[in-house]
Amino acid sequence: MNNHELEAWIALSFTPRVGPKTFARLVERDSPLNIVESNQAALVALGFNERQIRYLKTEASSDVAHCLDWQQQSDHHHLVTKQDACYPQLLDQAVGSPPILFIRGSLTCLSEPQIALVGSRNASVDALSNARRFAHALVEHGIVVTSGLALGVDGYAHDGALQGKGRTLAVLGCGLDTVYPARHRQLADRIVAENGALVSEFHPSAKPKADHFPRRNRIISGLSLGVLVVEAAEKSGSLITARYAVEQGREVFAIPGSIHDPNARGCNLLIKQGACLVMRVQDIIDEVEVLLRWSSESKPPIQNELFAEIDSKEELPFPLLLANVGSKATPVDILANRTNIPVQEVMMQLLELELLGHVVAVSGGYIRKGRG
Repeated sequence: MNNHELEAWIALSFTPRVGPKTFARLVERDSPLNIVESNQAALVALGFNERQIRYLKTEASSDVAHCLDWQQQSDHHHLVTKQDACYPQLLDQAVGSPPILFIRGSLTCLSEPQIALVGSRNASVDALSNARRFAHALVEHGIVVTSGLALGVDGYAHDGALQGKGRTLAVLGCGLDTVYPARHRQLADRIVAENGALVSEFHPSAKPKADHFPRRNRIISGLSLGVLVVEAAEKSGSLITARYAVEQGREVFAIPGSIHDPNARGCNLLIKQGACLVMRVQDIIDEVEVLLRWSSESKPPIQNELFAEIDSKEELPFPLLLANVGSKATPVDILANRTNIPVQEVMMQLLELELLGHVVAVSGGYIRKGRG
């Protein structure tokens, strides 16, 4: 992506009332560069109002310059769009994923397999201990621990990952020029220094706002293979992250608590609704083992070489169906539409292909394995 294209992505992404879903609809019709350079009549035809057009034509240049200047301030500052190969693949698959991410720290950890740890800001001593202990154990399995840098469970999860000599990723509800809460500035610096990363979809100078945090939560779950809720009351914000995880097809894990403890009701409710009850880290590993292999095979640096070379003498079964299964999860009904094969027959063929090791079932459908 050249500089003019990047500038257009920034300008369009910060246009008032152009959220990720609207952005996606717009770029289906034309490129951000063509949209931004369109005349007023063309912008009106695309649905832009007067306020939005004024921003694009007179105000966006200031935001663009600020963002590009921020990017140039440090080798640890990165600005990644959805067109970049290093944009996290799992997040890209989530509905409403942000068109641009600002990253301070390591880019590579965004594409490593991640488990999110979330929970109460006013957590119990046991919950804080569990957050640190589970994070420490997860990084020993090569998993990046993702959380929101908040007080309580989040902070202990990040600290546990660092104590385990692993990597952790913090998603912020503000721009990266600000660390919120302020008492976690030192923790944020440790995360960056120890090969982790801070991530935000917001303008670098954006201050924390109440409506930013649900948006932050959807990124936390979207980046992760699964979300572990360590402790949560019945109306905890952590349950928002769990809800996003369900909508995004991610696994939800919860540590149970006493039925008499109001701070455990959220976790117990999640378990009642079908979340995986967790008592040890291996419970998580067992659930996401296949997804961990898939994530490992799907890292961007080797994305063009996801599939092993096929022996030309080997005749693959169901070639029409197999040709329509790729590196991104594809639902059964989509495969049926693409191949004009009845859904029931598609399911039978997929089962045989899975037994033969050519495809694997993951959240959201099927992906092709190396032998495919």
